[in-house]
Amino acid sequence: MKRLSGVRLQVENPENLARFYADVFGMNVQAEGGAWRAGYAGEDADLILLSGGSRAAHSRNERYWKIGICLPDLDIACEQLRQKGVEVSAPHQFRDIGYMAHLHDPEGFAIELLQHDFLGNRPEGAGDASLPLGGGAHVGQITLRTGDIAAELAAHADMKLLSVQDVSEFGFDLHFLAYTDEVPPDPDLQAVANREWLWRRPYTTLEFQHIAGTKLRDSPAFRGLEIT
Repeated sequence: MKRLSGVRLQVENPENLARFYADVFGMNVQAEGGAWRAGYAGEDADLILLSGGSRAAHSRNERYWKIGICLPDLDIACEQLRQKGVEVSAPHQFRDIGYMAHLHDPEGFAIELLQHDFLGNRPEGAGDASLPLGGGAHVGQITLRTGDIAAELAAHADMKLLSVQDVSEFGFDLHFLAYTDEVPPDPDLQAVANREWLWRRPYTTLEFQHIAGTKLRDSPAFRGLEIT
């Protein structure tokens, strides 16, 4: 079966940025020619950091949005980040989607931290403060924006749609696809019951933030997905 194994980003300093992901998020890093690869062991996707980019502001009208890192204990993760001097938002339960926090890496790329369990549902001892981010972290999402979800679903027809999440009060909805044979617990893809299950998947999902009819520009740094 195919696997979503990486996202390619053109950055100003691949080696320095890879070291940030190693030191702060506990990722494994290695040089690959002129690029650097940062990621966790397992089925999830890596960051493939290419040279030739420049540090620039990232805007909400760009195709590429973020990566999401899923983990067992968000509070441990955020406390570790603060101790390392990394600015991160306060953890919060966002609607019926997840318990999350947000930050940016040194080159301005957005990162979402997403706990496996909703606020109040985390089991005792889920995380281990002696491990990076409390242990068990993996890249759960690579998130792109789109104005035409029907076209995206057609273009990615070899992936399975696992969840659809309505965030209409903010003007968008979310669609999560993956290369998998797994079936969500609830056959209703909009069911809230599927969401904590989704955040625990060991593979990376391709997430689309669908803003109907919006016109997006290409992200200068985004150089595509790696599918293996």
